[in-house]
Amino acid sequence: MKAIRIILQIVILSAFSMLGEAVHHFFHLPIPGSIIGLILLLTGLSFKMVPVKLIEDGAGFLLSFLPLLFIPAMAGVINYPSLFSGNGALLMLIVVLSTIVTMVAAGIASQWLEQKAAKRKEKKKCNSHLSQSL
Repeated sequence: MKAIRIILQIVILSAFSMLGEAVHHFFHLPIPGSIIGLILLLTGLSFKMVPVKLIEDGAGFLLSFLPLLFIPAMAGVINYPSLFSGNGALLMLIVVLSTIVTMVAAGIASQWLEQKAAKRKEKKKCNSHLSQSL
């Protein structure tokens, strides 16, 4: 039963991607259709038009296979050793620094969101105590 739910959720995620592609082709936008689909999905999740439960298991399943999608790209780089001959060290430095910046930014953003959620939870708790005392 869980496999069927995961398949249906992946179909829903694919539908958002196809919708993004359709918007891309219809309006001739410079943004890729897959990114437009992600923006549409984010908008639907933000405004609670799409419940998280509707895509949660399917998204988790796809994320578990995400590293496999990068292996062909890395294998393709091996076919072009000229990329690393002259500026290889500089390229590696850029990759390492951008990875560190990304990790720091993600950490700061997650801490900020966690603090915001904790404040919201505390405010909700205080409001419930006030309403009970009245």
